[in-house]
Amino acid sequence: MVESGGLAPEEISQQLCEGTSIGCPEFDPAIPRLRMFGGTCKLWGGGCIPLSKLDFSQRDWVPYSGWPISFADLEPYYERARTFFRIEQHDFREGTFFGQPARPPIRFDVHKLVNQIFVSNGLHVGETYRGELERAANVRVLLHANLVELKASPSGGSVCEARIRSVGGREGVVRARHYVLACGGIENARLLLLSNSVARHGLGNDRDLVGRFFMDHPTGKLGTLDATASHRLTWPYDRSKGDAFPEICLSDQVMAAQRILNGRVRPVAMEGRVPKGILALRTLRATWGPSTRDESSALEQRIHAALEEKFRAALRYTSGDAAVIKSPKGFGSLLLQLGLGAGDITHALARKLTHKPAVKSDHVALMGYFEQAPNPDSRVLLGDEPDALGQRKVCIDWRLTPLDRHSYRSAAVLFGTELAHACGGQFQPEPWLGEGDGAVPEIRGTAHHMGTTRMSDSPHDGVVDRHCRVHGIDNLHVAGSSVFPTGGWAFPTFTIVALSLRLAEHLRARLATSTSSGES
Repeated sequence: MVESGGLAPEEISQQLCEGTSIGCPEFDPAIPRLRMFGGTCKLWGGGCIPLSKLDFSQRDWVPYSGWPISFADLEPYYERARTFFRIEQHDFREGTFFGQPARPPIRFDVHKLVNQIFVSNGLHVGETYRGELERAANVRVLLHANLVELKASPSGGSVCEARIRSVGGREGVVRARHYVLACGGIENARLLLLSNSVARHGLGNDRDLVGRFFMDHPTGKLGTLDATASHRLTWPYDRSKGDAFPEICLSDQVMAAQRILNGRVRPVAMEGRVPKGILALRTLRATWGPSTRDESSALEQRIHAALEEKFRAALRYTSGDAAVIKSPKGFGSLLLQLGLGAGDITHALARKLTHKPAVKSDHVALMGYFEQAPNPDSRVLLGDEPDALGQRKVCIDWRLTPLDRHSYRSAAVLFGTELAHACGGQFQPEPWLGEGDGAVPEIRGTAHHMGTTRMSDSPHDGVVDRHCRVHGIDNLHVAGSSVFPTGGWAFPTFTIVALSLRLAEHLRARLATSTSSGES
């Protein structure tokens, strides 16, 4: 097992994620990716949910949709993925887990909106399974070993070695019977493109498909709801209690009827005026927060802060909460403010006991999270600037289609109308939704990078086959969400693990067959 980073985040390794963006919307390839043992799971929100049958199907209104495998093909591996994530107590079916959330969700017209259940699991793969790998007699983990090229045989039909290099200049070669590239939706494509000493355009790229169909889960503010009892809408979808949570999703029927992509919405309570006592308490907590003691914690904190800032920007968050942290008062002044604001704090506690937010909400923001239409013009490319290893940095050309924009507009009306009806409020859509296809959508990515080595039965339509083997290369496989032909709305990690378990079983069978037949 070859790992680019170390056991903790490091600036020198993280800089290898840097790159450029030439698409619209802009895309920063460095912020959401973490190079370390266990990878970006260190930043993972923990959401587990399977894809739905519709996500696997070919939809006539979604060009390039359809997987070569079905939900039934992956179902046994979803079962095993529950054990991997240690959530065996939660049963599932296509598109959702069973189980009762701590807070009952709102009932909707099921022909329009449905509540799907995801399970939250904070498992960090590197920490949880490190000991198991250390004890394994047949596994050796190399840290700070960056893959710089998969060297192909003269015919290009197989990989003969993997060249590795450290930032400090050490070099080496790894040789194996089979190679699995498992470096994420961006890096998988980049490394195939960089492996071009034999295949001039990169491995698996005879038809110029490596890096194309780059997808994320675009998210943006769809509008606001003004309601006197907004907590009735936000409280059931709060994630502070339990491990199973509902998400408000589009139904299969409405997606087909309106010919739109999959999506979900999250109602976020936006605070009104924050009382001085609460401001003082929050400032005190921020002042006494965890200190940044080393490089790895500083780096992780910076990435979290960047992601939080993007979320706040999408919400147009203007609560005094952010300003307090930027302008801390002296300790004595804080204690005085706490004393003077004791009534504010008592009132906030009373609100919490009645399942209301500590600070009264001014309105509710509706944050939409969407499937992205597969688009061959949305892609990962190689830039011109070299990184510390002398390799060309990544360049992201992230693009949306008219179907994406149509989905945002139609879904905003659906979500807004139904949720306003549920809480007796009024929905006001965001201005950008009415500006036409020529406007730049006010959306961002969610670090769910998919599609760049998409799965297909034919090499004319994708990069890997149904067993994740690169078309035309006998011993090279790809693991991860880069093989997704479509992404649904679901958090991808649960499906990534299920596909990886399926690939491991396939490779075990191939190795057993080659051993029994006497192949070297």
